[in-house]
Amino acid sequence: MFTIPSFQIQVTHEFCAAHSIILNGAPEPTHGHNFKTTATISGSQLDAEGLLCDFHIVEQTLIEICKPFNNQNLNECPPFDQLNPTAENIAKHIADELASKLDDSLAPNAKVHCVSITEAPNCIATYTRAP
Repeated sequence: MFTIPSFQIQVTHEFCAAHSIILNGAPEPTHGHNFKTTATISGSQLDAEGLLCDFHIVEQTLIEICKPFNNQNLNECPPFDQLNPTAENIAKHIADELASKLDDSLAPNAKVHCVSITEAPNCIATYTRAP
């Protein structure tokens, strides 16, 4: 049974990158964005210090994951050299990487809940991980 978490923290990081996604079978022109990445950590209880987790650990890990993409063409960066670099796929990749690096250390109080990518004002894609 899934219970809705009582606590959430969010950490954001922005990186600049170009991409060309495939739309209706054809590549669009290569263009750039300031990709704003928002990671949400959630859990139902706080630790003994009253924290869900340390913001700084999440922030540093998020920066590390995004660093290979900064000022690059995503179409040339793994995994997007093989995967359409849509905002949805970017959000999923970052969420999965963040979870693989943090979930064990966050357990049992918290876990990576979702990652959102804002590639332009009012254009946000979110990937929510399974409970």
